[in-house]
Amino acid sequence: QVQLVESGGGLVQAGGSLRLSCAASGRTFSRYAMGWFRQAPGKEREFVAAISWTGSTGYADSVKGRFTISRDNAKNWVYLQMNSLKPEDTAVYYCAADVILPSIDYAYLSPSGSWGQGTQVTVSS
Repeated sequence: QVQLVESGGGLVQAGGSLRLSCAASGRTFSRYAMGWFRQAPGKEREFVAAISWTGSTGYADSVKGRFTISRDNAKNWVYLQMNSLKPEDTAVYYCAADVILPSIDYAYLSPSGSWGQGTQVTVSS
C-alpha cells in the first residue's frame, strides 16, 4: 500500500485560499489514481477531487471552478489548490491513493486503496 501524509490545512477567512499537499511513499505511486475527500462534523466523508495517473481530473460539483487537483509523479506529491473558500468547505481533508473514477464528478476509494491521516481546514465567515 501507499503511505500518505497530508499538510497545508489551517484557518482562513471566506474568500481566501489554501494549498493542501499530500506526500506519498511507494514506488508504484505513478500508477494510482489519487483523490481528495473531506468530512465535516456529523457528515459522511465525501468526494472532492481526483486525478488519474495520466492527469485526467474530476471534481465534485460543489468545488468545480474553485479547486484544482494536480500531481507530481517524479516527486510523489499530490496537491489541492483551494480558492474562493467558503465556510461550508470547513472539514477534515483526506488524501487517498488508488481511487476509482467512474465519472468526472465522482470517485471512491478502491478496496485496496489507502487514506492519509487528514488535515483540518477551517473557513471563517
